[in-house]
Amino acid sequence: MNKKYYRLMDPENWQGRIDSEKNFEDFRWHQWVKPLDLTDESRNPNNGPGFAFLGFKSDEGIRRNKGRVGASKGPQSIRSQLSNLPCFFTEDVALLDAGDIVCEDGDLEKSQQELSRAVEHILSLELFPIILGGGHETALGHYLGIQKYLKVQNRREQIGIFNIDAHFDLRPYDQGGNSGSMFRQIADDHQKKGSPFSYFCAGIQKYGNTIALFKTAKKLGVQYILARDLIDQSVQDIESSITPFLQKNDVIYLTVCADVFSSAFAPGVSAVQPLGLDPEIAIKIIKLLITSKKVISFDISEVSPRFDHDHITASLAKVLIFSVVNAHCWNYGRLKEIEEVSSY
Repeated sequence: MNKKYYRLMDPENWQGRIDSEKNFEDFRWHQWVKPLDLTDESRNPNNGPGFAFLGFKSDEGIRRNKGRVGASKGPQSIRSQLSNLPCFFTEDVALLDAGDIVCEDGDLEKSQQELSRAVEHILSLELFPIILGGGHETALGHYLGIQKYLKVQNRREQIGIFNIDAHFDLRPYDQGGNSGSMFRQIADDHQKKGSPFSYFCAGIQKYGNTIALFKTAKKLGVQYILARDLIDQSVQDIESSITPFLQKNDVIYLTVCADVFSSAFAPGVSAVQPLGLDPEIAIKIIKLLITSKKVISFDISEVSPRFDHDHITASLAKVLIFSVVNAHCWNYGRLKEIEEVSSY
């Protein structure tokens, strides 16, 4: 890791209530999280299943995309909200904080390269990466890291991108990549290599995407569901829409842009959505995807504390991450069975 772009875990981000210092069933995440130094080449320090949090502190993609900056402080705000979550998993599950990749000099491309290296390293430790954006330009570095990991492991598997977002993020990038161009960049890279590009976007808003973007999506074979259609669909309908995508891909990269949600739930974002999704819909989709056992990595982007009254958006990110962790643990028998709490 290039130390110019990498910062170790800050323990101050993990502070919270303590109900017990000995009984794990009283523990909260801040009591269980441990530091992970990505410059250390040793193996998984837990020798078991676990999750690694990594921040991507960047506003550069949003700035280039002419959005409201502030998401670079998102990782710190999200960690603060995660701290008091209860530990519903078994004691052999690790929570590790791998620190942050930063973009402080405007060189977004270099920061994305460092993010890809970090993601590849986390995956090589057999940990599940949870990346905390930052602008949604996080997605490019994250995806490249997954791609690099599969190549190093000689796993010739098809990666499917599942994006819960109000925007396609398929914009041209003649003047450099930004927070609205990542999936176009990925698509172009696949085209150069002659490999298939597999991308599904749920939550698309007509008023947030031009006709040209809808045509680009069609040309690239992008599957999508409009936000208004998701509201009217049952869980069974949503599952029917998603299942073919799951079946044709070997691994899934799951990414969420916080601007997909209604401003009632997510006011602290770069592009506010007055008619965005209810988070319950997103959680149902996330659980459907995670229980397929194909999701290899997760990120959430565009949480901007600058506009986040009472930390509402960061708190929503907390709930989504809680669902990801518990659903993943449930898959592998690592979620504690509680008679009163039957759902993950």
